[in-house]
Amino acid sequence: MRRLANRFYDVMETAPEARELLAIHPQPLDAIRQKFFEFLSGWLGGPALFEEKYGHPRLRARHLPFTVNQQLRDQWMFCMNQALDEVVEHQLLREGLRQSLGQLASHMINC
Repeated sequence: MRRLANRFYDVMETAPEARELLAIHPQPLDAIRQKFFEFLSGWLGGPALFEEKYGHPRLRARHLPFTVNQQLRDQWMFCMNQALDEVVEHQLLREGLRQSLGQLASHMINC
């Protein structure tokens, strides 16, 4: 999960397709990389690292201060899809994660 989280943010930092998405993230991305890894750990059934530090994720509520539109959702998925393709070798796992994360990303749209 750490490799996936780090690759996701590597793509975000370097891909012109994610320019607007990168702009709403606090710099440097070190802290958010760690938080994303901690979230993924618990979300995927591993240790609930995020909850232990920050409480329930309440992702939609945590994202409400930001305008999340379809364009930002698609940029997020662009980064995640590239990270999944590069990090997750098992095809069924990769596609299952892609579908679940796509639903999660769509749920964050708030405008």
